[in-house]
Amino acid sequence: MNSVVVGIGEYFVSNKPKDVIKTFALGSCVAVIMYDRIKNIAGLIHIALPSSDISNEKKEKLPGYFADSGIPLLIKSMRSKGALLGNLWIKLIGGANVLSTNYNFDIGIRNVLAVKKILWRLNLGIISEDVGGKIARTCMVHVDTGEIIISSQSKKWNI
Repeated sequence: MNSVVVGIGEYFVSNKPKDVIKTFALGSCVAVIMYDRIKNIAGLIHIALPSSDISNEKKEKLPGYFADSGIPLLIKSMRSKGALLGNLWIKLIGGANVLSTNYNFDIGIRNVLAVKKILWRLNLGIISEDVGGKIARTCMVHVDTGEIIISSQSKKWNI
């Protein structure tokens, strides 16, 4: 098994069966996981903010940081590995409110809504999600099977 860690604003796509793609500590951030179920190609992006309008400089350096610039890159990278959009399933993880009880600026919910809006515009829907709440999540996707394991503190579950 080869573990590949995806940091905040990064993404990774693999068609290597022994790869496991991971990201840690999804609080308000959202992991978008795409999987071509026919060709066994997995992609994961760790999105921190909904819109790149706030910083063109950051968008240029780390486009995966934002939903609006990152999702198209993930799709492009999936397609470059041979994935077909019609074969994809998409799952979302994260988007929590872990730091505050003040929901006025709930970036987690804003991230989830931005991701969904972008996917809908691209005629791509999600098949499952584990979003919201008040817990940070870590997740991994196994390239060979598409299995996703989520963990938080001492608990583990699948979606």
